[in-house]
Amino acid sequence: MNVGYWEIALLVLIPGILYASWIDYAQRRVPNWLNGMIAALGLGAQAHFFGWYQHGVGGIGWGLLGLLVGFGLLIVPWLMHGMGAGDVKLMAAIGCWLGPWLTLLSFAAGALLGGMVAVIMILSTGRALHAYANMQVILTKVRRWDTAFGEFGGAKTFGHTSQLLPYGVPLTAGTIGVLLTYYVGGWLP
Repeated sequence: MNVGYWEIALLVLIPGILYASWIDYAQRRVPNWLNGMIAALGLGAQAHFFGWYQHGVGGIGWGLLGLLVGFGLLIVPWLMHGMGAGDVKLMAAIGCWLGPWLTLLSFAAGALLGGMVAVIMILSTGRALHAYANMQVILTKVRRWDTAFGEFGGAKTFGHTSQLLPYGVPLTAGTIGVLLTYYVGGWLP
């Protein structure tokens, strides 16, 4: 059996991000050492299989672009106190493996899943009125620059009126879904 880059990605990335999402669920944090290991292994695999850049397909440059996309997608919500830094670093680490396009798709899938899970959590716990009030606070927060990036209306300020969603879980689910869809569908280079 010929083991290529994407088979290694399936064997290494999926268990790594599953472990990260389990820790995020249990402890509401993703450890830096784990994000660093996922990123380093991704860049190492890119270098081993593709060098710096090979025919527009991959390489360290491609992995670094993926890292920047993953980081860029979540840095603003973190700066606005809407999520933890571990989730930002996890998405950046995933980008090292997937490159920019699949990182963007993984984020989009994770965001959709996260939104659905949030709605289910709100409705199943009877917190619809709390969620509505919290959304009003968030909308007030983003109207002005001086409040947009302050503690006011941050995820941790809502206390008992909300349940914090460990965002590493939907990011992981979205990544696995995209990776398996592209791998099984034969759409990976």
